[in-house]
Amino acid sequence: MNLENYFISQFKSNHIGDDGALIDGFVYSKDAFFENVHFKRKWMSFYEIAYKSMMVNISDAIAMNAVPKYILLSVAMPKNITKDEMRELSSGFKDAAAKFGADIIGGDTISNSKLDITVTVISKVDKPLLRDGMRKNHLLAYTGELGKSAKDLKKLLNLGSIHKKSKFVNIQLRDRFISNSSRYLSSGMDISDGLFSDLDKLSSSNNLGFKFSTCISKKVGCSGEEYEMLVSFDKRNRKAVLRRAKLSRTKLTIFASSARKKYTNRCKAHHF
Repeated sequence: MNLENYFISQFKSNHIGDDGALIDGFVYSKDAFFENVHFKRKWMSFYEIAYKSMMVNISDAIAMNAVPKYILLSVAMPKNITKDEMRELSSGFKDAAAKFGADIIGGDTISNSKLDITVTVISKVDKPLLRDGMRKNHLLAYTGELGKSAKDLKKLLNLGSIHKKSKFVNIQLRDRFISNSSRYLSSGMDISDGLFSDLDKLSSSNNLGFKFSTCISKKVGCSGEEYEMLVSFDKRNRKAVLRRAKLSRTKLTIFASSARKKYTNRCKAHHF
């Protein structure tokens, strides 16, 4: 057990285990976005930092087929931040929230040596998509393309530059695909720690392993911060799911099926 999982295991709650906590028709999710951990200021504008920090958190709501309603922000800002930079930050927060019709209702601000952001999203859900609905012989699929986020992060760490539409900066969430196909999906979660690591979570939630039908390289399978969707569904629903992916212009790759076997994650832990 890695240190992150060990720490989480110290808290005993029936609400822990999905992308957010499902309570009485609402999903509560929270994530941190810290300078020099998740980003460096020289990589992104203040607007891009704020926008991505919101999208990272809203991704958890989308992953559970929930609609973001209310957002709380905690922002620790450098003492030398300017008013123009504050306006950039606020614009990024507001634009991301407005894209999903969510209302920023409060939070906290403090002075700090660097820029650290924490976002809490409260979302409404009628038919939640959870991690524990997968059954034996269900198909596994992911949306979009994987691997580019890690590739672009490597460029930045090597003092290179990336395209402004890079997934590392400009996250595209799959809300239309999830809302349109949720009735056919047995489980789902967003891919934030890398496909192989998130398969490990899905495996633990369902006590199942996977039989791969497609060869996926470690470079692609371990790429974190993709914020694509990992889903499972019954083989009988294959055509319906693929049809809805096409209607929402979402690339969908079916790569495995669930099986009664042990699964071993091939990636290093991202958090510790």
